[in-house]
Amino acid sequence: MKTTLLLIPSLVIFITLSSYTPANEYHIKRTAISVVQPGIPSQFEIADALKQALAQGTAKSSDQLSAVDGFFKNGAIKILFPPQAVKAEKTLRGLGMGKMCDDAILSMNRAAEDAAKQAKPIFIGAIEHMSLQDAMNILLGSQDAATQYFKRTTTDQLFAAFKPIVQTSLNKVGATKYYGDVAKEYNKVPFVSKINPDISAYVTQKAIDGLFYEIAIEELNIRKNIGARPSPVMQKVFAFADSKMN
Repeated sequence: MKTTLLLIPSLVIFITLSSYTPANEYHIKRTAISVVQPGIPSQFEIADALKQALAQGTAKSSDQLSAVDGFFKNGAIKILFPPQAVKAEKTLRGLGMGKMCDDAILSMNRAAEDAAKQAKPIFIGAIEHMSLQDAMNILLGSQDAATQYFKRTTTDQLFAAFKPIVQTSLNKVGATKYYGDVAKEYNKVPFVSKINPDISAYVTQKAIDGLFYEIAIEELNIRKNIGARPSPVMQKVFAFADSKMN
């Protein structure tokens, strides 16, 4: 009986260790820091705070831009004719086809708003792959370090994921037809340089640019505004960053 009792603690230790895998390492470490202690933040607190901040900023940006007029009535990111088609727009407006041009602009922005609904899970995936060193670099980096990190690591992935969504959205709201009509009419004008009627790549890139623009605004807000840091770990980590920057 005594021998059996002595074996029980060893058995418990064996079971506990055997249940550990690298996959649940981050969960275990997060559990260990669930109660925020005062002082200098640990690396894991910094990673946790940064992931919360980035999730907050990207979610808010995606929600704002996916709303009706999220792009269309935001002067900073409203999608207009591509630079190579501005002359075509001016020419067509001069020929009394202003409504056709307006319809094309509205439909491009509606397509971007529709695509923005799909942005949130893509950004969350990028956030989850952020390393501890990435988090440190972002925290103590420039005012737009997180936005630059997203641009550097997710632009290609976002473009590949967004383009079919944008193309579907363009077709759904009639942007392909409206812009195609504009290009078709302009290309009939003698002695002009022809324009490409395919705008899906252009709208895709502008949709991504608009998201990054809004994320940069949210990042700056979190860095500058104490009230934009709702959790204790965010407050602790960004207060630490503030002290380092001053």
